[in-house]
Amino acid sequence: MAAIPELVHTEGDSNTTAARGRWDTGQNDPRIRGLLDRDAAAFMHQSLSSPCLSTIARAEGIWIEDTAGRRFMDFHGNSVHHLGYGHPRLVAAIKKQLDDLCFAPRRFTCEPAVELAEKLAALAPGDLGKVLFTTGGSDAIEVALKIARAATGRFKTVSFWDAFHGAGFGAASVGGEATFRSHIAGPMMTGTEHVASWDGYRCPYGHDTLEASGLACANMIAYVLGREQDVAAVVAEPMRATPNPPPPGFWKRVREACDRHGTLLIFDEIPTGLGKTGKVFAHEHDGVTPDILVLGKSLGGGILPIAAVIARRDLDVTGGFAIGHYTHEKNPVTTRAALTTIDIILEEGLVERSAELGGHMLARMQDLMARSPHVGDVRGRGLMVGVELVEDRASRQPARDLAERVFYTCLEQGLSFKVSHGNVLTLSPPLVISKTDLDRALDIVETAVLAA
Repeated sequence: MAAIPELVHTEGDSNTTAARGRWDTGQNDPRIRGLLDRDAAAFMHQSLSSPCLSTIARAEGIWIEDTAGRRFMDFHGNSVHHLGYGHPRLVAAIKKQLDDLCFAPRRFTCEPAVELAEKLAALAPGDLGKVLFTTGGSDAIEVALKIARAATGRFKTVSFWDAFHGAGFGAASVGGEATFRSHIAGPMMTGTEHVASWDGYRCPYGHDTLEASGLACANMIAYVLGREQDVAAVVAEPMRATPNPPPPGFWKRVREACDRHGTLLIFDEIPTGLGKTGKVFAHEHDGVTPDILVLGKSLGGGILPIAAVIARRDLDVTGGFAIGHYTHEKNPVTTRAALTTIDIILEEGLVERSAELGGHMLARMQDLMARSPHVGDVRGRGLMVGVELVEDRASRQPARDLAERVFYTCLEQGLSFKVSHGNVLTLSPPLVISKTDLDRALDIVETAVLAA
């Protein structure tokens, strides 16, 4: 039986035998079983992704379909599917670019790459105007770290425990998930300090409100910056993708602390940027501008891999050495995909749609919280909402077995999503979803939670 990929994605969690046996429907179907077995034999095994849970034969709009013909609304999509799958305008643009120019060696520039850099600089706030492209978010985080070291002459970072910033060595070092750190023999990258994140529900600082938890967390960051005095950058998601928005004023306090101590602020918006939270960039909710912004995942429109680093213009100090130098850094096809993705998001009003439908989704899940003693919290922004399941709201004990039952019930009813921290149903549909399909999916969640 295959292990469970992406169901649990947090420090200390694992794929249990009980969980592996929870969803048998279809796995023994020869149209599925054969490909699963070949996959397990061919690929290196790793937590969260292999062996696989099922197969996929088609993906269109909000839907994925397995090789047995079963269809699922995808409320996960590895955070790449803002446009849904196979957006016709995006597919056409990529096909045309393949005919016009399919590759550009690094020593030659091309129109799509320059246009994308210009567009990102125009979209980004403040003086964020210098850009580099990579083929993935983890590599983009590595580039951001190199810029911070070069610009400050320092090497230390401060980031959050439990945060995910990529699987590369440097990205995993500033990240805080055990899944991406515990297997590495010997020390991680030096100078990577960590603090506990805000969490008003299970606050590591002993507080019982989000505001008090956030204040304690911001004060801890300021304390570390003051004591160390030589931190190059604070690296964080402006909104945790688990999902978990910060309390009001949190990032302003951190921004002020960074400014006092000459520390750069790097925002990782790889999963949360480009409209997912109801604004173009997630940090816009908090009125704070980072020194370096990192985008990825959805930038390629759910088809091609591309990520971007957007830095303040005065941080362009690395001309004497290579900090990226990726083979596909200025690939005309991937950059055309990103350009078209941004155009679709802006021209089709998908940012505003995310805010509107996200408010509707949040309200429906808050109503579910009022009807179920097992919903301990509902939180999120835009079309990224988390439903935290607990044994009861008095004890606030995470209900992981309940979350597993709900997950598999929803999967059997044709809805796929991720479970964060082992007990948070993370609902992240494409920005193109219709209200009818959104309500259909939320009906499935409500029925599963109330019946579990």
